[in-house]
Order: sequence, then C-alpha cells, then structure tokens
Amino acid sequence: MLKIALVVGARPNFMKVAPILFEMRRYPDQFQTLLVHTGQHYDSKMSDVFFDDLGLPLPDVFLGVGSGSHAVQTAQTMIAFEKVLLDHRPDWVVVVGDVNSTVACALDAVKLDISVAHVEAGLRSRDRSMPEEINRILTDSISSLLLTPSLDANANLLAEGIAEEKIRFVGNVMIDSLRRFDAYTAQTNALEAVGVEARAYGLVTLHRPSNVDDPRQLHSLLNVFEKIQQQVPLVFPVHPRTRKMMTECGLMDRIGRMPGLRLMDPLGYKDFVQLERNAQLVLTDSGGVQEETTVFHVPCLTIRNNTERPVTVDCGTNTVVGTDEGTILREASKIIAGRGKTGRIPDGWDGRAAERIVAVFRQIDTQTPELIMAAQAESL
Repeated sequence: MLKIALVVGARPNFMKVAPILFEMRRYPDQFQTLLVHTGQHYDSKMSDVFFDDLGLPLPDVFLGVGSGSHAVQTAQTMIAFEKVLLDHRPDWVVVVGDVNSTVACALDAVKLDISVAHVEAGLRSRDRSMPEEINRILTDSISSLLLTPSLDANANLLAEGIAEEKIRFVGNVMIDSLRRFDAYTAQTNALEAVGVEARAYGLVTLHRPSNVDDPRQLHSLLNVFEKIQQQVPLVFPVHPRTRKMMTECGLMDRIGRMPGLRLMDPLGYKDFVQLERNAQLVLTDSGGVQEETTVFHVPCLTIRNNTERPVTVDCGTNTVVGTDEGTILREASKIIAGRGKTGRIPDGWDGRAAERIVAVFRQIDTQTPELIMAAQAESL
C-alpha cells in the first residue's frame, strides 16, 4: 500500500486534486491518502465554497499559512509542511500546478527523501518574470514523476534534460472536474441570478499582479472594459486582490458609472463554470480559464503577453492579446461580431486523466518501471 499526501494550496488546485483523490479512494487496499490544505487561499469565497462544490472532504491537515510575500508564504509553508511529513511519513507527495505551496511542499519532500509527483508538469511560458514560471521550473527539476497535461509539456521537459522515464502524458486532470460536474453545473441558476442571457455577455477574470498591482495598467484595462460593456454586458467576479487595488486606486466610482460592467464577489465552482460555458467571450489572465473555455468552445482573450498553455492557442479557442487597449478591443469586437475561434479539444482532455494518474501509482505499487511505461502508453 502506498501512503500518498495530496497537497492543495490555492483555488486552481482544488479542481485538479479532487478527481485524483476520488479515484485513489476507489482502491482502499492500495492507497492511504492524506489531503493537506496549506491555506494559501483561505478566504471562504476562495476556498470553502470550492470544497463544497467539488464534494471534497475536509482536509486531513490544514496548515493555515495565509497570505504574505512570496518569500514569507513559501517559507511558512515549508516550516509547517515539514512537520506534517515527519509526523505522517508518506511514500509520495503529489503537488499540482504552479503556486507557492507547490514548490514549497516539493522542496520539503525531496529534502526528506520522499518522492514527489508533479501534476500539470512541463508547462512553460518562457517568462521568468512570472513567479509561477519559477515555481514550475523548480518543481519539475526535483520531481521523481512528471505528469503532463499536453504533449508540448513533454517536449519542454525533454529539452530541459529531464529523463524520459520520469515523464508521463496523462492529459488534463482539471477537465475531469468539468466532466464530473457537467450535469450539476448545467442546473445552476447563475445566469438568472446575474441577469444575463446565454451567449449575450462577456465574462472577465483578472488577478495577476502584472495586471492589477500597477495603477496605470489597471486604468488601461478599465478603459477597455468600459468600451466593451457598451457592446455587450460584462460579468466580473472580482478576486479579493483586484478589488483591493481598485479601491486603493479610487476606481470604484468610475466602475459604478458603467451600467454594463457587473462586479460581484468570487463565485463557487459550479456557478462560475455555468457562466463560463454560456459566455459569448471571456477575457482573462488565468491559466485554467484558457483550458476550460477551450473545452466549452468559448472564445477566450488572454490579457497577457504569453501563455504556458500554447495548446489552447494552437488548437483551442484562446488568443493571447497582451495588454494593448487597441488589440484587446479589436479582438473582442471580432468575437462579438461572430468571428471568434471555435477550436477543438486537445488530446487527453477527455475526463479520464485521474484514471491514468492513479493507474501509474497502482503500477508503482506492484510492478516494474518498464511495465508502468508500457501500461501507460496503452491507456492513451
């Protein structure tokens, strides 16, 4: 039996860990799971509601790290998680994504000679000014098992000198959550509650420091939203960080004068997905939203200069538009006029990634590495 610690820290992690936890619990004779929540996202609107919507059990361990600078948050996570590892001694630590708790917990584990598996390994933006890029590179470099969501991620890892036998293409586990809750999310009344009709509004998410911490950039993006909301209503669930900066920059009165820009508190998973799948367009700086809109065939404009998920651009519905006002407005107008990308769903985004991930661990428990690789190749 393998004892596996599954780590979640921030909101995007929850959708990725939930399917893996559910799948592992189908094999109680092979896995003993320990769900650890670092508390990087601790607000009830950013954490508790997602646990409820995804049906996740309460964490076995809650570290309560909270907010802080990157250094403070990473250090506090390492201090707290080290004690968990010493107390529980898991065989494997599974980390997901690219948040601070991902790299912090991976570092703790390898220093204690505990194997690390990184879910969503190999994604690269080629932009080291993004803290997430540093977290991804460091986590991949020290992990024993790299579970990738797309084939370009495999190529990235191989180009960085990662041994091929450590890499497994398993597909996108976040799509498992979308598929698992398809029926439930379709039944929410999110559109009615917001007062919009399907395919007749845009959805906005914005939280990255490069977009919201610079007052000039925030003003510029509000200029864009002000013009778009004159063409189509914009629904904007506001991240706490973004709302804080809008308030400090004195922008709330200006926003209040935009009748088509509808600010609201962060939404639960089901309500957000319902709004996402029925939007005419989505404007975002989130990585996961780029993937979800691709699955829903909803045109997405990524307000960044790069993406670590190029497969969403190459075959999905995503367009990276940068932060230039004219470019964003031009691309948004094309979508509103009915000329947005429809794209296709990438390989391995079929709702069965957790099955493949757990199959790898089941074989680790019972078979040789050669048989693991052969069985994994057959499953894809």
